This record gives sequence, C-alpha cells and structure tokens, in this order.
Amino acid sequence: MQGSIWRIGALLPAAGVAPLGAHVLMIGTDGRIAAVTPCDPGELTEDEAALVAMPALANAHDHGRGLATLACGVQDAPLEHWMVDLSRQPRVDPYDTAVLALARLAGSGVAAVYHCHNTQSSAALLDEASAVSQAARDTGVRVAFGWPFFDANPLVYGDHAELASFFPPERRTAIATMDQALRPCATNMALFEQAAALEHETFALHYHPVAPQWARPDTLAAIAAASARTGRRVHTHLLETRLQREWADACFPQGFVPWLDEIGLLSSRLTVAHGVWLRPDELALLAARGVTLSVNISSNLRLRSGLPALGDIAACGVGLGLGLDGMALDDDADMLRELRLANLLMTQPRAGENGPVSLPDPAPALHAAWVGGRAAILGTADGGGQIAPGAPADVLLLDRRRIAWDWIDEGLPTDPAWLLARATRADVAHLLVAGRPVVRHGRVVGVDEAAIAARLVAQARATRAASPPDANAITQAHAATHAFYASGCHCRQP
Repeated sequence: MQGSIWRIGALLPAAGVAPLGAHVLMIGTDGRIAAVTPCDPGELTEDEAALVAMPALANAHDHGRGLATLACGVQDAPLEHWMVDLSRQPRVDPYDTAVLALARLAGSGVAAVYHCHNTQSSAALLDEASAVSQAARDTGVRVAFGWPFFDANPLVYGDHAELASFFPPERRTAIATMDQALRPCATNMALFEQAAALEHETFALHYHPVAPQWARPDTLAAIAAASARTGRRVHTHLLETRLQREWADACFPQGFVPWLDEIGLLSSRLTVAHGVWLRPDELALLAARGVTLSVNISSNLRLRSGLPALGDIAACGVGLGLGLDGMALDDDADMLRELRLANLLMTQPRAGENGPVSLPDPAPALHAAWVGGRAAILGTADGGGQIAPGAPADVLLLDRRRIAWDWIDEGLPTDPAWLLARATRADVAHLLVAGRPVVRHGRVVGVDEAAIAARLVAQARATRAASPPDANAITQAHAATHAFYASGCHCRQP
C-alpha cells in the first residue's frame, strides 16, 4: 500500500481535545498515521481548507440489512410484534445485501461495524458468512461478524407448548415443537471453527449469543468459557424491551444480570446492545466487569422499546458505543445523525439534579462514536479513535461548506458542537480505513453502490412475486403472541 498526504483546514484529534487549525496528515505505508504537522492555512486550496479531519466513526451494533424492513412491508412496531412481521422479508443474495449495507455505512463515515448476523437460511449460515467476509474485503470497512447462537424461545419468551394453545388446532404441534429445529450449541461451535478460515484483515469472528432469552443457559456458559479460552469477544442483545425485563425478573428472581455474571459472561470482552431496561445496580455491575454497552437510540424509538438512561449510563462508568441497529431514524444509515441524537440525549438534565443546567459537553458522545464503539468491535489495543502519530489511519474528513452556509464569522467553524448540530452523511468528503480511501469525494470507492441497490431491489421484487408471504399465518402469529404476553405467560418460571 502507498502512503498519502492530506492537507486539511481543521483537525479534531480526539474526544475532549480542543480543535486545531490547518494541518498536514501523513499516512504511512503501514496504514497508520506517520505524522501530524501544522501548516500555513494560506497555502491550502479552497477544497482543502473546507476539510475537517477526525477519527472515523464506529457503528457498535448493526444487522447488515441492505434492504430496509419497511421496504418489505414490515411496519415499525413494538419489537415483539415487529419480529413476527420479519417473515415478510424475501430472500436475497447475501453478498448484495451485505455489501450494500456496508457501502451505505461507509458513506456516512463508518470505518468499523459490529455485524450481528441474521440468517436468511439457517442451513446457509456458512455461505452467508462468506458473503459478508467478501463484502468487508470489497468495501474496506472493518467488520466484526457476530456468529449467531440461537437455540431457545424462537417465537416468544417462554413455553411454546403454552403458546401453541393460542393457535388454531392444525398448527399447534408445529408451534409447540418449533424449538427442536434450532441448531444445537455443539454443532454451531463446530461451524464457527470452520468459519474462522473466512477471517482476514477487515473481517473477524465474534461469538454472538443473540440474547439471553434466545439462548439456552448452557449455551451462554459454553460461550463464556470459549471466550475466556480464546480471547474472542462476545456480543449479545440485553434487556431491550419491557417484556424482556418482565421475563428476566420472573425467570431469574435471584437477579438476572448477576446470574449472567455467575456463569462467566460478564467481562471486558463482552458488549451488550440496547440495555434500555437495565437498572442502576445492573449498570454498576456491568461497569465493574468492564462490559461495553452499545445504545441504539433510533431503533429504540422506532420499535417503541423506550430510551436508555444515557445520563445514568455515563455516570456509572460503563463503556459506551453507539449503534444504528439497521434502523436509522430515516432509514438512511446516517451515523452522523445518530451521533447528534445521542449527544442531545446525553446532555439533557437528569432527574434529581439541582441548580443551573450544565453546559453541554460533546466529549462523551464523541468518545462513544470514536473510541467506545471501536473497542466493542476491535478491542482496546489498536490505539484507534484518535488522530495521532502511530494510530491507525481510520480518518473521516468532512466538508464544512454546506454545514456552515450561513456562518457569519470569518473562516469556517471548528467547534465540534457545531458539527454535532448539523453534520450529516451529505458532508462526508473522504473516509480512510487503514489509510486506504474507502470514500472519495462523497462516493464509495470499492463498489458500485447504485448498481447493487438496483439489483437488490429487483431481486426482492422478483422473490416477492414468486413467493408472497403467508398473510394469514402472520396474522395468526400476531394474535397468538399478543395473547401469550397479555396472559402473562412470559412471567412463568420454567
């Protein structure tokens, strides 16, 4: 790889560090920043002077959906209802959906993403992982692939024999026994070992027990042991919805998060996603064990899960990352807009505070986007999330001219608060990952994003026409799962 030189009008070197003026960034042939030196702003071209460089963004929790769920007729709704509707999604080429998702994230400044894989076909998981591995190679985005372990509670949190009673007689046997079709842990571990051959510089495998309610207790314990033995990270959804909170309290009266700790799951290698319904004592335990929490605000809003207590989370010291969850507020995969939303929520006054409201500090949100999320994906040893000699050359360069079209002072703004207030994917000029240009002049370099998008939509339409979803079966499932939860069946101990 060749090195490169970038001349920029302003620099945001790290969260909590004052912005700097004109600089030259020298990128070495090893994909790291070789030098960061001041320069005379008068020597910059107009285009160079408009650029502000900062650490690239990390998306700490996503699902790699190239085709939005809304496009498939899956309306935004409470999570447990929404998941039933996911059967409306047509099968599409796994490479196309993965590469389009990664390209769109790159276009919003994301250099690294945690990809929690949802299989289109359980039997094709290895092939699907291969497709995502190739998509990571072609786009240049760093991908942590969450290998899914899903072997419990396929439709509701609780006894599926009881759920079956809410279905018509002809469907009850299939519903009551549907968990028997789930892949057992030992088989999945063997497949995971095979998939390790797919790893490369920008693609790594992690253990992904989808959530404690969707994995058997012995599976969770086996993953905890494997992580401790291999050093591989673990990623799981945790307490995303009120119903999950109710299930956890009923089934683990001794304490749900303490139980996860007892089986060895809580460690500095663990990332938990959502955490909307975590309690202060549980947050304190996560912080004590070095766990990272990925919050997913747009997704929580759209799926009516509630909002995480960001003030409490920041106060307790839990490592924090930001994720889009494949559910950006406008379905535009805009990580900069998500960062703005997180910053606004993190700087709101907290209940119980007295006196004047503190001035907003952008540093915590920037740290989550630059450092915390990156640690969830890549670990903490690579020195990323900053612009400094020796750091990985994962650099986002924004063009400030659209943002500051009405700026009345001389020059262009450098204050990160200004960028947090206005920047969107429309302002991404360049993105470097390990020094390699992944986005140039606002366009993804490695793939033809528009052509892939058109191809993916055409595939989905053809599949839908050939094999439309079973609307009657979906309606039955909605009615049955609603009755199951309304009857409190999820709150009965197994």
